[in-house]
Amino acid sequence: MSTDDVVLAIDLGSGGPKTAYVSMSGEVVDHVHTRVQMTTLPDDGVVEDPREWWTAIGAGARELADRGTVERDRIVAVAVTGQWGSTVPVDRDGEPVDDCIMWLDQRAGSLARAQLGGRLAVDGYRPRLGIEFVRRSGGAPNPQGNDPLGHRLWIQHREPDRYARTAAFVEPIDYVNLRFTGALHATQATMLASWLTDNRRLDATTYDPLLVRYCGTDPARLPGLLPIRSVVGPVTESAAETTAVPAGIPVVTGLPDLHTAALGSGAIDDYHGHLAISTSAWVGCHTPDKRTSLQHQMATVPAALPGRYILANNHDCGGVSLEWFRDQVVAPEDLLGGGDPPSLRRLDELAASVPPGANGVMFTPWLKGGRTPVSDTSMRASFLNLGIDSGRAEMVRAVLEGISHQLRWILESAERVLKHPIHDLRVIGGGAQSDVWCQIQADVLGRPLHRVADPLLVNVRGAALFAGLVTGRIDQREIPERTRVDRVFRPDPAASDLLARRHEQFVALARSQRDFHHALNRVRRRS
Repeated sequence: MSTDDVVLAIDLGSGGPKTAYVSMSGEVVDHVHTRVQMTTLPDDGVVEDPREWWTAIGAGARELADRGTVERDRIVAVAVTGQWGSTVPVDRDGEPVDDCIMWLDQRAGSLARAQLGGRLAVDGYRPRLGIEFVRRSGGAPNPQGNDPLGHRLWIQHREPDRYARTAAFVEPIDYVNLRFTGALHATQATMLASWLTDNRRLDATTYDPLLVRYCGTDPARLPGLLPIRSVVGPVTESAAETTAVPAGIPVVTGLPDLHTAALGSGAIDDYHGHLAISTSAWVGCHTPDKRTSLQHQMATVPAALPGRYILANNHDCGGVSLEWFRDQVVAPEDLLGGGDPPSLRRLDELAASVPPGANGVMFTPWLKGGRTPVSDTSMRASFLNLGIDSGRAEMVRAVLEGISHQLRWILESAERVLKHPIHDLRVIGGGAQSDVWCQIQADVLGRPLHRVADPLLVNVRGAALFAGLVTGRIDQREIPERTRVDRVFRPDPAASDLLARRHEQFVALARSQRDFHHALNRVRRRS
C-alpha cells in the first residue's frame, strides 16, 4: 500500500456535494463544494432534485481533474458518504421518479402515527410494535413522519401515480453509488433510518419480515443488502466519463455521515465521541453493544468498524440556524439590493463583542421542530428576553449559544441512555471552523473540545479511510494517526457557571412552551 493512493470521496450534504481527492494518509489533497438548493413546500415538505446531485458531483470531479493536483492513475477507489434518512424513489431503470424527499420533510405525520400507533399507543407506538422494534433493530421509525417510513407512506397514500412508477425507495448515498456502478445495493448501515434490519446481528444482509410488515412496506420495493464493508461494483465507462476517474476502479458501499464523521475525527475507541455542527447537529461515539431510547429518538446502530455499534441522534437545525438568521433576519435578500450578505466570520466578530450569556438574550433552535432528545415537530424557535437595548450582536451570540445548549442536552441524554460517559470530544463540521463558536460550545458543555484539523472536510477523510479499510489498504488501528487535532478549547470557569444555570432554563423552556407551540401550529396548519 502507498499513502500516495487517492480516493475520490464524495460527501453529499443537504446543501450539495463536497467532492474531494483524499490520500490514504488522510490528507485532503483538493476539494470543491457545489451548492444544490433545497425546495421548501407550503405543506411542510422539503425536497431536492437528485439529478442535480449527479450533475454537481460530475462538475466537481471534473474541476478537480482539470486542476491537475492528482494524476489520474493514483485514484484507486470511490467512496460516498452524506445525508441519511432521505428517500429517492427510482424506477426500474434506476432513474429518479421525482424529487428526493428530505429528512426535514414533515408531511407524513398523520400517516406515520396511524401506521405505528393507535388508541393504546405509548410514546406514539402500539406496545408490541414498539417492543419488537427495540428488541430487534434497536430503534424505530418516528411517529412524527419525518423519516423514510413517513416518506414511503406519503408517496404510497398521497401520490399513488408516483408510487406505481417506483421500483425501489433508495437512500441518497446508495443512489449516487447506483449512478457510479449501475448496481442498486444498500447496506444495514445505509438503511439504518428505516429500522428494518435485525441489528442484534451485525452485517445483516436481509430485512426483518416482521418489521417490514409493521411498517406497511412492500419488500419488493426495498434495495437488496450487501455487507457493510463491501464493494458495490466497478465504475462504469459512462460514470468515468462524467467524473474523470478511471473506469473499473472499485466503488465501496456508502456510509452515512454519522459513520464517516467518527472515522474522520479519529475518535474510534468506545465512548470516545465527536460533536458535529453541520447543517444538522449530533453527538456520536462507538459502543460495544446495542442501546435504545425511543423516548429520546436515540439508539446505537451497526458501525463501519467490525463488531461495533455507533450512537445515532440528530437535531435538524444546527449550522443552518445561523444561516437562517443571517439570510432571513440580518440581511434578507429583498433588502440587499444585489449585495452579498455578511460573512459568517463577520457574525463571529459580532458574537465575540458580547459577553457569555448574550446579555440575557436566549434563542431556542427548533426551526423545524425537535427530533432528539425530544421528538416534537410542533416545537418552534424563538428569541427570549429581547429588550430595547438588545441588538444584532446579542442575537447572533444567542443563536450560537442556543445550538450549543441543544448539543449539551443531546450529550447528557446520550450518556444516560448509554449508562457511560462520553470522553475525548472531537468537534467537527462547518461550525467548528469558528474559534468563537468552539469556545462557546466548550463553555456551555463545561468540557474541553478537541477540534479536528480541517473540520469541514472530516467526512470526506472518513469516507476515504473507509475505502482503505474495505480494499485492504489500511488497518483500522492506523486511523487515529491519520487525523490531527489543531486546537483544544477549554471551558472558562466563570462563563461555564453562568451558562450551566442558563442551560437549566433552556431545557425548562422546551417543556413549558409545549402546549403553546402545539396550539399555534394547530391554528397555522388549519389556516
